[in-house]
Order: sequence, then structure tokens, then C-alpha cells
Amino acid sequence: MDKPKKKRTSWKSIVGGDILATDFFRRQTKLFLLIMVLVIFYISNRYSVQQQLIRIEELKTKLTDVKYNALTRSSELMEQSRQSRIEEYVATRESDLQTATTPPYVITMDD
Repeated sequence: MDKPKKKRTSWKSIVGGDILATDFFRRQTKLFLLIMVLVIFYISNRYSVQQQLIRIEELKTKLTDVKYNALTRSSELMEQSRQSRIEEYVATRESDLQTATTPPYVITMDD
């Protein structure tokens, strides 16, 4: 009984690509292709997620800036609409307007 000799894989056969022509690699071609497709999908998915995270961080920063800007504008508007500031503004414009000395009346509808 002659046993077939197994070829030993050498560094030269690996680097030269001869190892890809062996029976094992020919039988597993579909598996290797599936693994390669999954690896490419994984890399692509990870890249996409990283891009989305970068975009989310940019939007969070922009949202914070807009919130602070709105708070500043609200504070400025509050300062400008105070009664003392309005009275001061009217007084500097030499207007006939004056502050009411009597409180406003509440009109109710009684049935």
C-alpha cells in the first residue's frame, strides 16, 4: 500500500500563491468568499457608524451654541422690556406718554 505523500507547505508556496491551488482552498472557496463579503460589510458598517457619530457630535455642539444664543437674546429682550427701561426710553424721546397712576380695571362678564 502506497500512501500518497503529503506536500509540506513551505514559505515559498505561501508567498508564491501555490497554497491557493491546494484541494483544501478549492473546496472552501465559497466559505472564503462569504467571509470576505462579511468582512467588507463589517468595515463599511463601522465606517458609516463613525461618520454618523461625528455628525451627531457636530450637531450637539451646534445645538448647544444655538441654545446659548437663544438664552442671550431672551435675556436681552427681558432687559429691554422692563418697565423702568421703557419709561426711560419714553422720557428720552420727549413723548407725552406717562405711567398710569391708577391700576387697570378687570372687566368680567357676569350672567
